[in-house]
Amino acid sequence: MASSSAHAGVWQLTSDLDEFHSRAAAFLHSAPALHTALLSVTDMLRTRGLHVYGKEDPLFGIRADGDGVVSGAFLWTPPHLPTLSPLAGTDAAVDVAAADQLAEVLADAGLAPAGVAAESATAAAFSAAWQRRTHATPVVHYAQRLYRLGTLTPPQPAPAGGARVATGGDRALLALWHGEFHEALGQKAAMDAGEWADARLAYGGVTLWEAPDGTPLAMAGNTRRVAGQVRIAPVYTPAHLRGRGYAGAVTAAVSGAAVAAGADEVLLFTDLDNPTSNALYQRLGFRPVRDFAQYSFT
Repeated sequence: MASSSAHAGVWQLTSDLDEFHSRAAAFLHSAPALHTALLSVTDMLRTRGLHVYGKEDPLFGIRADGDGVVSGAFLWTPPHLPTLSPLAGTDAAVDVAAADQLAEVLADAGLAPAGVAAESATAAAFSAAWQRRTHATPVVHYAQRLYRLGTLTPPQPAPAGGARVATGGDRALLALWHGEFHEALGQKAAMDAGEWADARLAYGGVTLWEAPDGTPLAMAGNTRRVAGQVRIAPVYTPAHLRGRGYAGAVTAAVSGAAVAAGADEVLLFTDLDNPTSNALYQRLGFRPVRDFAQYSFT
């Protein structure tokens, strides 16, 4: 275990998922929306195994003071980017010292992340700290906005057809659409398409919008409920079927089902460069929470 001394806390690295979960759970549960990615990835690792995101072992980090009070956390599932919790100081501004300490710990351990994913100010602070230590150039390659559902307002009129939860017979379609979704984003998927489909099917984590004849037209996935929050992801309509209201209808359906099942918060991320999706989700009742960013280090 590696650490860096500081008056407010030290960063500790571990490859032990159980240790990370036991020490960081209360901190992550204290702000479920802001920690949604950390919560859902941790849940996936615990339910599907340490290598569900790749062949390399994950790495976890916790920043805690001498009394064990946690003020920061991250997880890293190579080859993907580390995901870092918001690092807020006492005045609610980003804690630059905490970001710098993490950069020091990672660099001293000989680790070289290809970037970082975090709330925008935290991502910028860590990227600047990493640049100071390594002279790498940080570049924002994906800007997102986190939304939380307020009052659900389903589209009226809804398109013809209806929603149903995907089953094993839909596996090939889910895997295909998962690949097409990430190809359209220009991003590498976090999981193998078949593994992703199996993981979601295990708990009913994909809803389809079907035409009256049963033809699937769009899908919306949802994470398992952790700390009261459910995140909608991904939402996908094949290119030749877009503009007909299917994405809004299936998102409303899966959001309503999450609320009915007891979710305290229904969340989703949008691409800030996509005004169509941002407008759609606001019409459905989603309201902005915080902006997030993914940086690449070159």
